[in-house]
Amino acid sequence: MSETKFFSHPTAVIDDNCTIGDGTKIWHFSHIMTNCTIGKKCNLGQNVVVSPEVILGNNVKVQNNVSIYTGVKCEDDVFLGPSMVFTNIINPRSAIVRKDQYVETLVEKGASIGANATIVCGNTIGKYAMIGAGAVVTKDVPAYALLVGNPAHQIGFVSEYGHRLEFNESGNATCPESQQQYKLSGDKVSRIY
Repeated sequence: MSETKFFSHPTAVIDDNCTIGDGTKIWHFSHIMTNCTIGKKCNLGQNVVVSPEVILGNNVKVQNNVSIYTGVKCEDDVFLGPSMVFTNIINPRSAIVRKDQYVETLVEKGASIGANATIVCGNTIGKYAMIGAGAVVTKDVPAYALLVGNPAHQIGFVSEYGHRLEFNESGNATCPESQQQYKLSGDKVSRIY
């Protein structure tokens, strides 16, 4: 474990060879497993498991009852809602060991995954995307996309502040909170100001 200044509740278990950034908080009954990397100013709620080799960027918020399995990488500013689920094997069987077949999942900067959502392994959640509560993601998610349902389907786009974007006939939209401006080109959104 690195020599950093972070908080861990007395009931949390932190294995050897973890890197945990300054200002991170690890709460009740959580287990941080060997060789994982957790960035600065993260907050891991109650009953969170971070498996070996997992990488969490800075300012990642993990709500209660989330297990982040080997093969998952979350970039900076990611939000993982209560009891959301990652998988890391496409075809799990109890009697067949597939620890050498973990499939990677990437959650890009600023993305949010709602409560009880499931992210099937092997997919990328694009930057600032928002996955609705209970959604089941079975394919890659574009940046800024808003997905809901099972299987998850896209119903629009959101701003970096999490507001639904309403595009005009020219393909422009403004976030009502931040006043950031966005451009829709084909099926892709980018921030322009």
